Amino acid sequence: MVIVFGSINLDLIFNLPNIPRPGETVLGPSTRIEPGGKGANQAVAAARDGGAVIMAGAVGHDALGDAALGLLRTAGVNLDRVRSVEASTGCAAITVDPDGNNAIAVGSGANLLTRASQVEDGLLGRGATVALQMEVSAAETAALIARARNGGARVVLNLAPAAALPEDALRAVDVLVVNETEGAWLAEHLGCEASAAGLRDRLGSVAVVRTLGGEGAEVASLDGTWLEPALTVEAIDTTAAGDCFVGVLAHRLDQGDALGAAVRRASVAAALCCTRRGSQGSIPMQAETDAFAADAA
Repeated sequence: MVIVFGSINLDLIFNLPNIPRPGETVLGPSTRIEPGGKGANQAVAAARDGGAVIMAGAVGHDALGDAALGLLRTAGVNLDRVRSVEASTGCAAITVDPDGNNAIAVGSGANLLTRASQVEDGLLGRGATVALQMEVSAAETAALIARARNGGARVVLNLAPAAALPEDALRAVDVLVVNETEGAWLAEHLGCEASAAGLRDRLGSVAVVRTLGGEGAEVASLDGTWLEPALTVEAIDTTAAGDCFVGVLAHRLDQGDALGAAVRRASVAAALCCTRRGSQGSIPMQAETDAFAADAA
């Protein structure tokens, strides 16, 4: 079982000729509206890869809340631990340029009322994998990490967006996933090298996956350090690729895959995600990732 604790948003996606600079207005042809949020994206990715998934988060009593849960429902994610609260549903404005680069502004809203207590201790045993990000309260995230560690669950933390957590919380995770920017921020915060190996050595037994976009993923665990190459694709939109990677990684670890095999599978799914426009809707199904992996072999 994969338990995702994190954000649930509705995304407004603008495909533009360029990402606006400060003070600049850029016109695009249309707007797409899709469910999003790092937590929800990762839950959908794990479920579409074949996982049994529970989502714990919060939405508001507003017109956006039901729409934000739409693809989670379609993917079969258990929503019993999603709260409906007196706050606006989280919303993101995503601008995407013709090369697939993006810039994102987020109004957190209900996500800030997500509480670790929504996940009961009975779920946090050795048969569970808990996936967390940094779009909900850092204090609640740290509290759930501690309880999951005590209960024996596997803990996968995506430090995205980069934000401070107590060092004991970072040391309590099994797998830490960062991109280059997040890894550099954390390395400066901890006073170590920004490589996956540097972060691993600083944090002790934590396995570190540092995603490098088209360059692949740098992995460091107690078993060694290696670079998992990325598949070569024509990227159209990278918006949800990182979340797709983390969700599939969490599911594959939950299924008992070794870290290397889980990273390879996550890399394939994320590469396929990059070839499609959108956020949560661009995350591939299990059969699609299977076929894509077979074609690339």
